[in-house]
Amino acid sequence: MFFLLRTAFWLSIVLALLPSGGSKSQAPVVGPSEAVSAAFAAVSDVSGFCERQPDACDVGAQAALAFGQRAQAGAKFLYDYLSEKRAPASTGSIKASSGVQDTLTAEDIKPAWRGPLPPRDPRRPA
Repeated sequence: MFFLLRTAFWLSIVLALLPSGGSKSQAPVVGPSEAVSAAFAAVSDVSGFCERQPDACDVGAQAALAFGQRAQAGAKFLYDYLSEKRAPASTGSIKASSGVQDTLTAEDIKPAWRGPLPPRDPRRPA
């Protein structure tokens, strides 16, 4: 069923983008104000749909919920699949040590000498 809806959608997009082949003078002229008023009328009609057809609205809500759950399950499956196929964290080119070894010496840990601080300017507040 969903395949048919997708097919109809993409066919309508393709048909809308194809040139008509007819003369341009026969095409109906719709102004921007007429298009906006038609869009507002369509939105107001759709907003009252649940009041006119409560059963259809309930079924649509259940279908949307089922679709959302399926989409969520599909996304989780895809995430898990890609996580498993991802490259391992270690490549095996270097053997992992059995424990953590501290290789720094006391000289390595000692902070670097920075010298005395410059004199403070009395005109600037601290």
